Amino acid sequence: MEIPEELKFTEDHEWVLVEDDIVTVGITDFAQESLGDIVFVELPNVGAKVDAGKAFGVVESVKAVSDVYAPISGQVVEINEELPDAPEVINTSPYEDGWMVKIKVEDLADLDDLMDANAYQEFLENED
Repeated sequence: MEIPEELKFTEDHEWVLVEDDIVTVGITDFAQESLGDIVFVELPNVGAKVDAGKAFGVVESVKAVSDVYAPISGQVVEINEELPDAPEVINTSPYEDGWMVKIKVEDLADLDDLMDANAYQEFLENED
């Protein structure tokens, strides 16, 4: 299982790439592996307001339907247009091609609540 060092993570298994005041969000390798083959993705519209800890989208697999939660509050500035037609990309490339949304961060202090790669690894080990 892959846990890239440069990313931040949530307890809901979202990953976050921080670039100035824009964050790219997706689900982790652990999450996609747990879900199995992803068959449907629902994303918010560009311009939508998202709130930290609240669902902004849905990922449906052959096993389950799961909400995807915003790691921070802000405004959606871009969505991955490929995912609705090719949701399986999340399974094959969760950290690159399988990103879901880009959000303009409302309060950069929200990022302090996220885990680094080591903390996420520990979280996974303690979750079993």
